[in-house]
Amino acid sequence: MTLGFPNQARHFDASKTRICFWGHDDVMEVSFFIDASALQKLSPQADISKTDLLEAFDVSIDRIYAAAQSVYKRGKKGSYVYLLSAANF
Repeated sequence: MTLGFPNQARHFDASKTRICFWGHDDVMEVSFFIDASALQKLSPQADISKTDLLEAFDVSIDRIYAAAQSVYKRGKKGSYVYLLSAANF
């Protein structure tokens, strides 16, 4: 289970006010969502706008990837979608 993030693409999901990003474990793509509360915990000055949340993601990318790896390692085998919340930081 080696999770990497070779593509630093991220996407704002306005319907749920969260950021989506992807990791890869060998050839399997793994989807991650980080909600606004987690991003605001990492960057308290951020509001819930698309611009602020994407900026908060970019500034905290190393911490977010570390949390994603931790959540992925603890996750259920065969699961390829994970949500990061404030409790993960």
